[in-house]
Amino acid sequence: MTLALVGLGVSTSQTVAIGPAYRLERGPMPTAPRLIAPDEVMAEIARLEEALAASQGALRAVRRQISRASGSPLSLAEFIDSHLLILEDAALVEPARDLIRDQLFSAEWALRQHRDDLARVFDEMDDPYLRSRRDDIDQVIHHILGFLTAGDQTSQEPESEISGCVIVAHDISPADTLLLRHRGAVALVTEHGGPLSHTAILARSLNIPAVMGVRHATRYLRPGETLVVDGEAGTVLAGADYHILNHYRQRLVALSARRNRLRRLVHEPCQTRDGQPVELLANLELPDDAQLARANGAAGVGLYRTEFLYMNRTGQPNEEEHLAAYRQAIRGLGGIPITIRTLDLGADKQVDGALGANCPPACNPALGLRAIRLCLKDPELFRPQLRAILRASAEGPVRLMLPMLTNLGEVEATLSLLAQARRDLTQEGRPFDPEMPIGGMIEIPAAALCADAFARRLDFLSIGTNDLIQYTLATDRIDDTVNYLYDPLHPAVLRLLRMIIAAGRRQHKPVAMCGEMAGDRRFTRLLLGLGLRQFSMQPGSLLEIKELILEADAARLAIQVEDLYNRLDTEPAEELLAALNHPA
Repeated sequence: MTLALVGLGVSTSQTVAIGPAYRLERGPMPTAPRLIAPDEVMAEIARLEEALAASQGALRAVRRQISRASGSPLSLAEFIDSHLLILEDAALVEPARDLIRDQLFSAEWALRQHRDDLARVFDEMDDPYLRSRRDDIDQVIHHILGFLTAGDQTSQEPESEISGCVIVAHDISPADTLLLRHRGAVALVTEHGGPLSHTAILARSLNIPAVMGVRHATRYLRPGETLVVDGEAGTVLAGADYHILNHYRQRLVALSARRNRLRRLVHEPCQTRDGQPVELLANLELPDDAQLARANGAAGVGLYRTEFLYMNRTGQPNEEEHLAAYRQAIRGLGGIPITIRTLDLGADKQVDGALGANCPPACNPALGLRAIRLCLKDPELFRPQLRAILRASAEGPVRLMLPMLTNLGEVEATLSLLAQARRDLTQEGRPFDPEMPIGGMIEIPAAALCADAFARRLDFLSIGTNDLIQYTLATDRIDDTVNYLYDPLHPAVLRLLRMIIAAGRRQHKPVAMCGEMAGDRRFTRLLLGLGLRQFSMQPGSLLEIKELILEADAARLAIQVEDLYNRLDTEPAEELLAALNHPA
């Protein structure tokens, strides 16, 4: 009998894998307290210090392996570096030392208690990307606990036993993911984690299918039994019969052929069948992701997030740190343009202690002091980034983009700060592009309703669908109790999208979309019919979307989408979209 387990799929171009289960023993953190005698305090602290040093040494060894490994994505080093930064942060272990001294906790129990305190802070964050950084804390503390208990086992997993296997574990760290992939693991199944975790992002970079958040996976999946992992559907099948296995083996053959076909599209001009040019852009998380964007034929970068500069640190990055990161990305892009989004942190998007007192706790974080609001409230936080982006514009084609705009006053205040930064840089003799385009993200309903005014004042607009949908529908898409209401096809959302795109057309300003909707093939024909001509997405989605664009007739889609739009109030949007995507 076939057993089917469901979790959160981490889809890659290799969406399916088949192989025997290999159980990776990474047990849960200790749950029972263990106390020590007063005369054991110093020895227990020494145990903690030794485990911390051993964990750092093991990760540095992995980091060196990445440097030597041919064909490894350069961004993998960033994941290991981020965990090393956490390990080197005094805030990670100092509270645990205090618990050992003051409460006579064992090192293991002290770490667990401190981890729980940190987890509560992350759980209160509304932003899914930053909330998922809690996984990094869990993984780092698990790593230390491994040395406190039985020593690190990662490097001892036999390569001959792992090759060709599906790894089943409570959780897997980025370092483990890298080593397991190099040893031939074909897929990952974990009880914890999600599609926005570092491990998930790394799995996508390594093109390894994964399903995360599979409850009781280590209980129900037996070592050695054949598993089918579907990273697109988020399912794990055990005990599948011949017919099911044959179906998935045929899918593997088809996926391989499809990847080969898509690779041939990299250098094809991106235009619809009736000759409408479309720009396909990439969203980047880290500077080294630039190579992946180029490899998938991106015409530029439509969203370069800068929040990583503020993570895993107690202070704010200075101008030179900003500039170094932007230069690295620009050089990696080889001349294609990059759109750098200014800091989008604060309120519901906290990161460690980097913002400090600039952003006190908010009563309603999702509506609080964040993004452009935070930056304008504290110009000393904002100026180093503005100066660095201006200086980076001398290195290649750079555009600056402002997040979470609500009113034109925020645009005017930012332009005033930019004008002062230009004057200062000119006096200092530092080069910059005086014509660097300035744009804004439309991700709040108020901004969408005033899109004409923003288009008149700015050089370009970009639609952030993730927040726009959430704010329009008052729905948190990662809250299991209400996320059934998160609906990109809600008539209100489609009307706002149409309004923004039309405003750009009237004002002769380009409009891009950088939210998840842009990289979802279900919506490509709809967005083309609405008039969208710039799509920005994760690099791995570029070729699939390009294939759809090359097959589409934009003029015909415009007529069909107008008809769909007129029927929104009387017919289910899902049925209208299905008819658009699969015409009779």
